Amino acid sequence: MKKVFVDGSEGTTGLRIFERFEGRTDIEILRIPTELRKDPTEVKKYINESDITFLCLPDAAAREAVALVENDQTVIIDTSTAHRTVKGWAYGYPELSAAHREAIKTSKRIAVPGCYATGFITIAYPMIAKGMLPTNYPVSSFALSGYSGAGKKTIAVYEADERDCELDAPREYALSQKHKHLEEMQKITGLDRMPLFSPFICDYYSGMVVTLPFYADLLAKGTTLQSVHELFAQYYEKEPFVKVMPFGKEADYNGFLAGNACAGWDGIEIYVTGNEDRILVSTRFDNLGKGASGAAVQCLNIILGCEESTGLVL
Repeated sequence: MKKVFVDGSEGTTGLRIFERFEGRTDIEILRIPTELRKDPTEVKKYINESDITFLCLPDAAAREAVALVENDQTVIIDTSTAHRTVKGWAYGYPELSAAHREAIKTSKRIAVPGCYATGFITIAYPMIAKGMLPTNYPVSSFALSGYSGAGKKTIAVYEADERDCELDAPREYALSQKHKHLEEMQKITGLDRMPLFSPFICDYYSGMVVTLPFYADLLAKGTTLQSVHELFAQYYEKEPFVKVMPFGKEADYNGFLAGNACAGWDGIEIYVTGNEDRILVSTRFDNLGKGASGAAVQCLNIILGCEESTGLVL
């Protein structure tokens, strides 16, 4: 039985990981006393006693935690931004390729993708890999998310009894085009330059939609709405976590894609919409599921060699 430790167990991501451990008998959870969870000596002890440690910490704290590792058999699964583009770290998105899945299985250092990056890369990676999307395409993306993705402080602000009326409406942010997920969006997909990215935080708890718009005539010659849909259907055909939705499925929702519709679910949906000139590809999922805790536990399952959906909601 593998020993698992969660450093940062009282944050949103850590708590959701623990939820996904409920009822599991194949792992032993190492629980640090609450009063010792910020004691470096105690944290170091727990990390090095574990077979697998999850880091659910701010970037700087995650780097400090990695520096505490002395046991060369301990596997680190980091949910922060700190190591997603660092050499020697496996990128924790197994559906991208067989090489990605194998790297997760064999690596001692795994970086879980960011939530927005997950939605973006799900779309851009296979389009580039199959030659449909040129790497020099001026890619843009817009996205909306529930407020839980911003952490405990923002959750408290949104859930306060008295709050600013501006919180009632969606709010665009990252206006300087320096969102922390942009680096991995570019590096993992192989784009020549960073995309233009406009995210919105909205007044609901969890779930998100990430959309990439394309001009058909700037994609590979002969690209159509149907060929885009077919590409995704074939690419993710054997991946149960990725659901390529039928054409016209959005009509079931009166032509809307609600950001909170996948809350509590650990998979990701892909919608191909638009027309023959202008194509929209959207992903819809839970920022706390496939966008964070669910993805982290999926990586754990790959390491353990068990069914990837163990403890997850699909």
